[in-house]
Amino acid sequence: MRVLIRSFILVFACIPLVCGQGYKAPRMADGHANLNGIYEAVNTANWNLQDHPAYAGPMWEMGAIAAVPAGKGVVEGNEIPYKPEAAAKKKANFANRRADDPEAKCYMPGIPRANYMPYPFQIVQTNKDILFVYEYASSNRLVNMGKPMEAPSDTWMGTNNGHWEGDTLVIDVTGLNGLAWFDRAGNFGTDKLHIVERWNLTDHDHLNYQATIEDPSVYTRAWKISMPIYRRVEKDAQLLEFKCTEFAEQLLYGKYTKGAGGGQK
Repeated sequence: MRVLIRSFILVFACIPLVCGQGYKAPRMADGHANLNGIYEAVNTANWNLQDHPAYAGPMWEMGAIAAVPAGKGVVEGNEIPYKPEAAAKKKANFANRRADDPEAKCYMPGIPRANYMPYPFQIVQTNKDILFVYEYASSNRLVNMGKPMEAPSDTWMGTNNGHWEGDTLVIDVTGLNGLAWFDRAGNFGTDKLHIVERWNLTDHDHLNYQATIEDPSVYTRAWKISMPIYRRVEKDAQLLEFKCTEFAEQLLYGKYTKGAGGGQK
């Protein structure tokens, strides 16, 4: 009985970030780790990157349906090192999140938020470049695995240059437009944002994701988030459509429609 209990503890105490250290990922034809698959984060980071209790949502009319579940943070040290004026901006974002959160408006989620929204995404890896396809708002980004490119212009999903460090995919993200939020709590960056992501398989069904975030106009230093991301293992796993623009039209343009006080009558 004692041996069985010990074995049970060893098996169920094993978490992806620890137990996958010796895992040898399957290979692509070019010898690099094969990350192909459909994945999804299972945490509360999209509500709030930091530790948080349960609290009411911005729409009291929806009661508990719109409430925020309690969650453990994904920020290293649980601190986002805002400058004072940026901390005030984050507080204002939170107060106005019902209408101002870009997620509510169906805008592309940006990086890193796209990776931990409560929707699946797919990694399509070739022997040349790597494509990330997100269910939310049909967003995507192409990771250039060749000679690094400078961002030609600022965009929601940025310019993504990748390389391999062993079995870890490292993506350097620049050229972000600074309009995306990191979560529904109003955490944010600007167009000076620079993100370095690290992706590696810890076992067949788990990716370890880490992002180092820098923005000298907002933070006093660089900071990190990390989390496991889970492979969708059902045999018919696939991305479905979530083209949410039509759901946001009233929020965005309702005040301009006839009879709303802002348009022609």
